[in-house]
This record gives sequence, structure tokens and C-alpha cells, in this order.
Amino acid sequence: MAERANLILASASPRRRDLLAQIGIVPDHIAAADLDESPLKDETPAQLALRLAVSKAQAVAAVTPGYVLAADTVVCVGRRVLDKADTEADVAACLKLLSGRGHRVYTGVAVVSPVGKLASRLVETRLTFKRLSDVDIAAYLACGEGIGKAGGYAIQGLAGSYVTQLVGSYTGVMGLPLYETRCLLDGAGYRP
Repeated sequence: MAERANLILASASPRRRDLLAQIGIVPDHIAAADLDESPLKDETPAQLALRLAVSKAQAVAAVTPGYVLAADTVVCVGRRVLDKADTEADVAACLKLLSGRGHRVYTGVAVVSPVGKLASRLVETRLTFKRLSDVDIAAYLACGEGIGKAGGYAIQGLAGSYVTQLVGSYTGVMGLPLYETRCLLDGAGYRP
């Protein structure tokens, strides 16, 4: 029987590792790609998410043999991309922008097989937040969950209680849409 090729997760995100574990997949290696994630001129948020996922998968596959899985999540209001929040002020600004309105989360997922075949998917999720009071925002800042998160929030925490509507993939908002990921890995021939 042929030896199974390794699965390399091209992300250092603990959330993505935890999500994979939910479906019984444990990466053999973690090899985060270090790329410039700035949007290109006239690039839409959806195009950005898919391009970054594909670029990360290809960059890691070029130096590490096996099945390479990469993802990238972009939160946006209209065409405005909300970057990862680095400070409490960033989190507060994101929450004020998202308060009482809809936004979209795009997650691109890409898999490169051991023979170099690329497959990718883009998942769109539409969400609406309740109107957030100053007390809501202060409570969210106090919990510290928004730092380092795209759009300044983590849906799996306190921010989940702010969501009045979600159409799409809950796990996609967390950073890795599990259904699409499983389909891509199955299609590439990966067997855990």
C-alpha cells in the first residue's frame, strides 16, 4: 500500500487547526506563507480572498511536498476591506462601522495536490450585526477577542451574540469553511 502524502496547513491560525480537527483532520505540518496581503488595484474583496488563498497554497507547495491547504478570510462593508484589528481602537472602529448593518465575509480556500494540481473555492457569507451600544462595544473591547481578527471580531465568541442574520458558512466566517474544505481535499485525493 502506498504511503499517504502529508497534509501541510499553510496557516499558523489555531482556529483553522481546531476547525480541521472537528472533521477528523490533523495537519502533518504547519508552514505559514509570508505574503504581502495588500489588495491589488481594482481588486474586489472576493478576488482578494481567493487570490491570497491560492498564492499561499502555491508558495508553500513550491517548497514543501504533499497536500497543501491554504485559506484567507476578508471582511468587508461594500468594497471596503476591514483589515485585521491590531489595537483596541481598530476593534472599536470596526464595530462602529458594522453596528446595525450588513457586511460580507469572503473566505478563499485552496488545495495543491502532491502532483501540483490546484483547486480552489470562494465562500461568501452575509451577516448583519445588531445596533451596538457603547456598552456593547466596551464589553467587547474588555474581552479582547477582536485583536488580530479580520473585521475586529471573532464570531465564535461574544460577537456571535451580535449577529442578527447569517446567510452562508459559519465556519467560513471563523476562517475555514468546512464543507468546501472537505470537498477540495476529497477531490484532490487526500485521505486522512
